[in-house]
Amino acid sequence: MINYLIRRILYAIPILIGVNLITFALFFFVNTPDDMARMQLGQKRVTEEAVRKWKEERGYDRPLFINSAAQGIGSLTDTIFFTKSVKMFVLDFGRAEADGRDIGHEIRSRMWPSFAIALPVFLVGMLTYITAALLMAFFRGSYIDFAGVVLCVFAMSVSGLFYIIGGQYLISKLWNLVPISGYGEGLSAWKFLVLPVVIGIIAGVGASARWYRIVYLGEPVIAALKTHYRAAGVLDGYHLYRPAPE
Repeated sequence: MINYLIRRILYAIPILIGVNLITFALFFFVNTPDDMARMQLGQKRVTEEAVRKWKEERGYDRPLFINSAAQGIGSLTDTIFFTKSVKMFVLDFGRAEADGRDIGHEIRSRMWPSFAIALPVFLVGMLTYITAALLMAFFRGSYIDFAGVVLCVFAMSVSGLFYIIGGQYLISKLWNLVPISGYGEGLSAWKFLVLPVVIGIIAGVGASARWYRIVYLGEPVIAALKTHYRAAGVLDGYHLYRPAPE
């Protein structure tokens, strides 16, 4: 389990680097600092002096990757890439171009309502999905398994927007159990969390339960095939490209 977690963390590093580079390319190659300046200042009657001043105030007058005018390590740090992109890896998101607000502070102050929804959806959802998948896998080939798969496919076919609108209508408007919108501070927020948490769990039960059912049914087959290949003298990895031995 520990090795799996370490691998997943290591896999995330090249993904984050790739996303960072792609985002940087979209912002500074496709949409240049001059384009951003004209968009902020207005497309009409914008002078080159105004564009230059806007770029200097926000540090966009630096070179992209290498600053040949700087000395030593400054040739790498005194660049747009380092000041605007590399700092994101230490959660320094800078300030908004429009009004100068600290983006990191905005994220930290506004993340808790989303976190309060995402955490119970994840924990309760996982328990629900795994329980349903184990039940279908235990009764594999029976009417329970067949009905479960049919319900999962049907749930996957329904748009997530339907769950949102239907849940709001039934739970909040028709039954009047919890508020349809809003948020509260402290423990009073629970009544505003029930509706989105229930909708989030129900909306994901079809795809997730069916996926875990496939995993639980496939693992014993994979283990048996590996044992069969090893008994036949086939090395691990080679069985992907060879037919099963007789």
